[in-house]
Amino acid sequence: MNRYLSQATTRAVVKQIQQGAYLYQYDHEKHRIILLDSFQNELVYLRLPIVVPPPQELVAEAEKPVNYIMLLIQSGNCAMGYFENGQNINHKVFRSYMVRKKQGTSQIKYLKTKGKSRAGSRVRLAETNEFFENINERLQEYFAAHPIHRIALSCSKILIPYLFNSKVTTPFDKRDERIYKIPKHVPTPIYEVMMDTHQFLLKGELIYEEIYQPLVDELLGSATAETTE
Repeated sequence: MNRYLSQATTRAVVKQIQQGAYLYQYDHEKHRIILLDSFQNELVYLRLPIVVPPPQELVAEAEKPVNYIMLLIQSGNCAMGYFENGQNINHKVFRSYMVRKKQGTSQIKYLKTKGKSRAGSRVRLAETNEFFENINERLQEYFAAHPIHRIALSCSKILIPYLFNSKVTTPFDKRDERIYKIPKHVPTPIYEVMMDTHQFLLKGELIYEEIYQPLVDELLGSATAETTE
């Protein structure tokens, strides 16, 4: 089961967890709090909104703005943007001729089985290289101009090497701890898809089995009281 939460409710739930007798740990890679039982079994997951900092930093008086990049890549399509505390400051969409029209597969996937062949393949490969060079050029601009705290990424495994092995270097490596793999299927990346995905990332999300509903109700009941006081 899952339940989406507003940012205010999420913050209140985090506060209840911190102040209550709950065992928990923070998963930085997935930006979520995991509630545990006394045997360290995982009970409930609370995915935090991307603009909400880790629980150890969630102090209202000292809370800092969160700057982040959103990067959505599929074969021949990319939507990316720079955000400050939930506001899109800049965005860019790239498209490239990477898909073999008759077969409907990308040139990269085709190369895995058939290798290079005709002129059309060479054109698609050249466009693929330019596609990732353009992406990395824009990323470099963002990283040069702003401090970046998180990188929200959706990119298939087959494309990852092309991103990080481009002639234009990526301003972070594939093991960068700021990378946050978006926990959601992303359709073909266009601006509207990026902004819809962003709305998802701005929400909190409780994920749990039905057996733990009483625990969730307890957390939400306390949080509701906290936000209405």
